[in-house]
Amino acid sequence: MSPLTALREIFALGGPVVAILIAMSVLTLAVTLYKLWQFAACGVGRHKVLSEALAAWNAGDQHAARAKLAGSKSYLAPIVGAAMDAAGVAGADDRLDAETGLVLAGLERGFRLLDTVAQLAPLLGLFGTVLGMISAFQSLQAAGSSVDPSVLAGGIWVALITTAVGLAVAMPTSMVLSWLESRTARERVFADKALRTVLVPGPSINSAAGTAPVSAAPEHA
Repeated sequence: MSPLTALREIFALGGPVVAILIAMSVLTLAVTLYKLWQFAACGVGRHKVLSEALAAWNAGDQHAARAKLAGSKSYLAPIVGAAMDAAGVAGADDRLDAETGLVLAGLERGFRLLDTVAQLAPLLGLFGTVLGMISAFQSLQAAGSSVDPSVLAGGIWVALITTAVGLAVAMPTSMVLSWLESRTARERVFADKALRTVLVPGPSINSAAGTAPVSAAPEHA
């Protein structure tokens, strides 16, 4: 059986609710692929060179810090460069926080859509099941005393198809959204640490305590 034939059979059994859920799954896949491309293009999680520039700035070597920063491909590099230029300027931190928030908001674009799909898909599946159950019991009532149990059972399993499809759409969408949100949250923490390192340089708490510093950036180039 070809995939197209299988889809046609599912549409015929589940009705318009399944068609809506399939359309939502296609939209979710498109958004997910776009977000993966966006994160890769922006270098999300890849801040090794930027971290080295911040370490040099924190150590007081501004020339080395700017040289390292020039070689960074991180999307946060322009903001960190602006912070280096504005170091010591009153009120610069508020402006830089706003600029950083705007950049991170771009990374979160599409999250609301994924969240809506994750919440709405199971409800649509349940709605389709309720409609199917109503139809099955109407058929049972119309049959009167000559009831065939197989007709009722067939109507019930057909009705449950929409719930299964709804869950099949919602579960991976929720997993993808959680992963994207966790990556964005780590980026937000790293961006805040980077700005504070530039605007208020000094020994880190970890270094002062004699422990190995904890980097917010993953260990890859």
